[in-house]
Amino acid sequence: MSDPILPGVPVEVPPEGLLIGEAAAVCGLSVDALRHYEREGLTLHPAPRSPSGRRRYGPRDLAWLGGLVMLRRTGMPIAAVREYAALAREEGTDAKRLDLLERHRAEVVERLERTRTGLAAIDRKIASCRNALGMDADT
Repeated sequence: MSDPILPGVPVEVPPEGLLIGEAAAVCGLSVDALRHYEREGLTLHPAPRSPSGRRRYGPRDLAWLGGLVMLRRTGMPIAAVREYAALAREEGTDAKRLDLLERHRAEVVERLERTRTGLAAIDRKIASCRNALGMDADT
């Protein structure tokens, strides 16, 4: 299994990389959130620094960050993301990473099914209310 794990961020990255504000914006994060991710050990490796000491993010960094954002948006807890990142830094952990992703997928599917069931109930209630008001179901 190769990493970065998931969808990259489609942006032209200059050879020197993007500054932290640019990288955060491209990934849909605030600078504070990106710094937090780094402090929490969620990045694959520390961001390289320019000669002046400023963080620079290349395409691989952005792809990893895009994956982190996606995992967090699907509800993966920080602890699980940290575990995934730690495993990704180690050779021979493909099976463990796969297991972690499959467990998360099962949780997402379960949550999605609960949401679909709830949405269907809301739709039935809306239809009932519209019917009581003498309205078409589609208006």
